[in-house]
Amino acid sequence: MVKKIEDFSCSECGQLHCYRRDKKFPDRCPTEAVGAERIAALREIYRGDSPDARAARAAAEIEGLYYCKISRVEEIVAFARRIDARRVGIASCLGLAGESRTFARVLRAAGLEPHTVLCKVGSIDKADVGIPDSLKVRRGAFEACCNPILQAQLLNAEKTQLNVIVGLCVGHDSLFMKHSDALVTTLVVKDRTNGHNPVSTLYTAKTYGRRILDPEHLKTL
Repeated sequence: MVKKIEDFSCSECGQLHCYRRDKKFPDRCPTEAVGAERIAALREIYRGDSPDARAARAAAEIEGLYYCKISRVEEIVAFARRIDARRVGIASCLGLAGESRTFARVLRAAGLEPHTVLCKVGSIDKADVGIPDSLKVRRGAFEACCNPILQAQLLNAEKTQLNVIVGLCVGHDSLFMKHSDALVTTLVVKDRTNGHNPVSTLYTAKTYGRRILDPEHLKTL
């Protein structure tokens, strides 16, 4: 269902005035709603020397230097260096272990220290956490559940300073981020049907992917 106009938020905005200040703020714009005092306070936070401020400025610097020039793999290396994150955790899907192995090689080549934990760590059968056999990918066999909380705990124990998600499932990635002590960024968003390129579904929403706009289809998910 298309949002009604009274539910206006940034996804309905056609001005994007917040970026260049070359138009005007629309009615009910969040920027205007939060007020000048709050914006001023946030400005001071970003100007400070806290870890959040340093991370925000590092990200902006990388955008300015390398926008459309380097890959996301290289951006993560650049970001890690700028926030002095030598110990980098990799929270990887088992199905992307090979990609994580290559990424770890990249980090080592950059002088960083990778620590990888696969999603099936702990090797707990799905049946033991209440998943019926009918919902296993391979029925009638041992099948370990993903364990994002343990992934986070083990990387926390390694005192990683930046954690990188490589293909964790929807929801498992959320739990990993919730329990990670270090900042988290994503290298790979798993989407088997689209070659790990989920935005392609949005690009084809009016053609091959039009079922995602069908309320009846969405009700079945």
